[in-house]
Amino acid sequence: MYNTVVIGAGQAGLAMGYYLKQLKQPFVILDKAREVGEEWKKRYDSLVLFTPRMYNSLPGLRMKGDSQGFPAKDEIVNYLKTYADTFHLPIQMHTEVRRVRKENDYFSIETNREEFKASNVVIATGPFQKPRIPEFAKSLSPDIVQLHSSQYKSPDDLQAGNVLVVGGGNSGAQIAVELSKEGETYLSVSRKMKFLPLEIGNKSIFWWFDKLGILKASRYSWVGQKLHKKGDPIFGYELKEALQKGKVILKERALHGEENKILFEDVSSLYVQNIIWATGFIPNYSWLDIKGVLDHQGKPIQVRGKTPIKGLFFLGLPWQYRRGSALLQGVGDDAQHLLKQIQKREF
Repeated sequence: MYNTVVIGAGQAGLAMGYYLKQLKQPFVILDKAREVGEEWKKRYDSLVLFTPRMYNSLPGLRMKGDSQGFPAKDEIVNYLKTYADTFHLPIQMHTEVRRVRKENDYFSIETNREEFKASNVVIATGPFQKPRIPEFAKSLSPDIVQLHSSQYKSPDDLQAGNVLVVGGGNSGAQIAVELSKEGETYLSVSRKMKFLPLEIGNKSIFWWFDKLGILKASRYSWVGQKLHKKGDPIFGYELKEALQKGKVILKERALHGEENKILFEDVSSLYVQNIIWATGFIPNYSWLDIKGVLDHQGKPIQVRGKTPIKGLFFLGLPWQYRRGSALLQGVGDDAQHLLKQIQKREF
């Protein structure tokens, strides 16, 4: 019997583990992956974070290197492994959670290996769960190479011919810029993109956000509500320059497709050989067998990670409390808050 079982050994689960060690109660972190940092390792080879190292550290361990510099994905993988080792976190890999039930005052967590019982459960599986791909993708020709951004690694994954990147977030922007150096590249977006510089006066724009209090603005504040509604801008000007030079050709929202042709909102069309779906993710909690935790869209019902079910918590959700709640820069604050909620249950 554990005091707490944490599901997920990504940045959220590791941060929770750091604080749970202070409680001096038995806990374990479960993850289906083979090693810590595996999800980061799977992401595209050229991935570089647009937040500097000074805002990518988990509680208790500063990321090494130039604090204003931008870490690549392999650096994040190594940092997470070092973090788990430094604090001797009790992580059990190769353990896939298949069902979570509430039984009286404790939870039953069924896995591919054994069953765990705990007074508290923290679901820290992160925002990258089930790829969101439009339904019409199934009707496209099998001759098209289709990859979700979570499957894409490098231009070598694609066949000869043009490529359409669908999705105007920062991942889509980075991938489109990379592919534009290889050949004919199109980018389909559903809204007008806003660009912000990575640096102002030799300081990261996030340094300025921090000084202005934007990073700490909660989702319930006026500033937080504005930021949440607008969505993230594109950080850096690489895509903007590629668009201006015609290396990336902008298309409106992709509405439908037939065979090798994609149809767009402005009634234009394009024959494509490759598609990268940088369209984000949808939640998948099919293994969570507890009523009253998810809404009609399958999203957690929670207030800063606390659910209506006593002892059940979420961590690492986008905008769980502030913009950085799902990121390295903000997950530690939410983990510390959940520790206080767990401590309250002890008395």
